[in-house]
Amino acid sequence: MPSFNEMQHAFFSLTSTIELRDIVDVAALAYIIYLLMKLIRETRAGQLVKGILLLVAAYFASSFFQLKVMKYILGHALDIGLIAMIILFQPELRRALEKFGRTRFGVTLLGIGTFSGDVKQRWETAIDAICDSCVELSASCTGALIVCERQTRLGEQIETGTILNATPSKEVFGNIFYPKTPLHDGAVIMRDGMILAAACFLPKPQNDAAINKKLGSRHRAAIGMSENSDAVVIVVSEETGQISVAMNGVLTRDFTRDKLKALLEKELFAASEERTERKKKISSLFERRKNK
Repeated sequence: MPSFNEMQHAFFSLTSTIELRDIVDVAALAYIIYLLMKLIRETRAGQLVKGILLLVAAYFASSFFQLKVMKYILGHALDIGLIAMIILFQPELRRALEKFGRTRFGVTLLGIGTFSGDVKQRWETAIDAICDSCVELSASCTGALIVCERQTRLGEQIETGTILNATPSKEVFGNIFYPKTPLHDGAVIMRDGMILAAACFLPKPQNDAAINKKLGSRHRAAIGMSENSDAVVIVVSEETGQISVAMNGVLTRDFTRDKLKALLEKELFAASEERTERKKKISSLFERRKNK
């Protein structure tokens, strides 16, 4: 058994070879593993990972006990495990890549998510129309579902509805969501401050069973849409007239007109202005280096 001095000498010999890039390398790998574990824990992928780990354990057990047939079958099953994981985890991998694309780094790198002057002006008009409409629909307990698209394009959902490309107003929203009209049963999707489509079907939540049973189909659709994108989804309850907003899979309720307007302006404008400012700083940095 090595002495304490020998162990101490071995430890210092090992740590003396560590460089800054090694620490960065390990820290980056640890963070990626943490994100993967978090992704797996929050989705149905957790059960699939448990099944794969059981297969790996069975393979080593068959190898240890020299069960040749079992070892052969499990070995070939694990050979195609990577392809199987990509196929099985396709929804989870897609959501993970979409979330990375919506991070500050991804947005800044690609230079997307900023508004032109015309688009910002249209959104200013649209926000007032949305807030006024939600207040009126709430007073009459008329159900409504409005999706404000941001960075994530919602082409799949738009294809399920009817293209309108209309200027938003109280009257337009009132006609769309009036009961028993052809377009009332579904969601309105807005892009660049315009009503792009109506009567659109939205995806279901990832864990529908965990959602409050008192919430209806509109609220569930809003949560599902916010889980699958960075959209801001506004819901007016048909039962209570309550105004709610779903973002990032979280539903917040009891919005007033002023509170709703403040949230929409913050979510639709503040992030865009911040990205515009970062792009200017990066451009000026490259310009200074170029002049040098």
